[in-house]
Amino acid sequence: MAVTIKDLSPREVWKHFDALTQVPRPSGHLQKIQQFLLDFGKSINVETWQDEVGNIIMRKPATPGLESRKGIILQAHMDMVPQKSLESNHNFETDPITTIVNGDWLCADNTTLGADNGIGVAAIMAIMEDNSLQHGPLEALITADEETGLYGAFGLKAGELQGDILLNLDSEEEGVLYIGCAGGLDISASMEFMEVEPIDGDVAVKVQLKGLRGGHSGLEINAGRANANKLMARFVREAMDECGVSLASWNGGNMRNAIPASCKVVLTLPAEGIEELKSIAADYQELFNKEYATIEEDITLTVEECELPETVVPEEIQDNLIDVILACHDGVFRFIPTIPDTVETSSNLAIVKIEEGKAELNILARSSCDSMKDFLALRLSSCFAMAGMKVELSGGYSGWQPNVKSPLLAALKVAYNEMFGKEPDVRVIHAGLECGIIATNYPNMDMVSFGPTLMCPHTPDEKIEIPSVEKFYSLIKALVVNGVL
Repeated sequence: MAVTIKDLSPREVWKHFDALTQVPRPSGHLQKIQQFLLDFGKSINVETWQDEVGNIIMRKPATPGLESRKGIILQAHMDMVPQKSLESNHNFETDPITTIVNGDWLCADNTTLGADNGIGVAAIMAIMEDNSLQHGPLEALITADEETGLYGAFGLKAGELQGDILLNLDSEEEGVLYIGCAGGLDISASMEFMEVEPIDGDVAVKVQLKGLRGGHSGLEINAGRANANKLMARFVREAMDECGVSLASWNGGNMRNAIPASCKVVLTLPAEGIEELKSIAADYQELFNKEYATIEEDITLTVEECELPETVVPEEIQDNLIDVILACHDGVFRFIPTIPDTVETSSNLAIVKIEEGKAELNILARSSCDSMKDFLALRLSSCFAMAGMKVELSGGYSGWQPNVKSPLLAALKVAYNEMFGKEPDVRVIHAGLECGIIATNYPNMDMVSFGPTLMCPHTPDEKIEIPSVEKFYSLIKALVVNGVL
């Protein structure tokens, strides 16, 4: 008999994660999950409410006699990244996630799993439901729309929380305690233009690049994975030079914090040039697979005829747009000088959309050093300005500065060593955790982030290591029961 999610341990966590997979919760569409969490809090008789920006907060009083302990806040985010394979017909706004147990790993059926950060939410639900635990004051903060801009954390008001320490449950490597993270900045470049009619006698083709792994634009930016927008720009540039193509539309990437795994463009060209274009595509497909051997698998670049569009991008605008896609920085910008293996500053050319007289490019820049983040933003803005694009900077936030003398960190290190017989790693993460933003209104709050092991978040290959969840949950319970001095 096949093992399912209902058979996994610890059952009290997996039953809640299973329930979460049945509630659609892509970023920006959170009404169902918010109501689900409100109903859950009511069902276990825990004070639960929704704040002005959609965060769900729960408060459970201390066990009698333990009221003087420092209050603990368990924090995770409710939304998930909606990514699926090209073969999937999944609708993230209506369909449940189908889970599959594969040995020691749990994954989904050609979609993101939502363990980022559903497993943190499930652990919080299990703790809040367990009346056998002896604990000090407990709170839960389950934030809204973390993946699209950390909006829930930004909107959290001072005074909403009462706790002294915060456990962020949104990290993705068991055995690692994170005490700092990168800040971020959204960089958007746009341009409007008057479209023109295709050249008389031209035909149209749809070019699709797919098969890339994609991934988390912070955690996996140093993995050397290909960016679909960058690869497509290389091909289109040669197609322009060799076949005289015109660009009609471009759609690559759909999430600001995911490395784009696919891209589709529509081109027009003389009918006699189609075979040469297909030959160039075949050459680039072979080249890309060679360049990214051992990193990517089975990259495909296909050309097929399609209906001729009514308009295309003017030649001079087309040239500028392809140039800027090729020229703008993407990937690691700098490593931390004092920690050479840790990324300090990076950018991800996340979304390129060109159609109906408008071009839009979206980049998420990250850095644990504010001055380097600002420098990267200036460099990118200059690149876009040279192409005649309007640049907007938004959603900026500083990184979370590490505190190596944190009492919470000390308590977690002791607990981990006693439970598992080894020291945990202590790191700074190149991703946008909510701790730094929350600290703006709660500057004296002691925080550490940890979690079970996840692989390939923000992609259809997302999976979570089942045994690591038991260790993760045991560590949470140890902190809740023993408290922090």
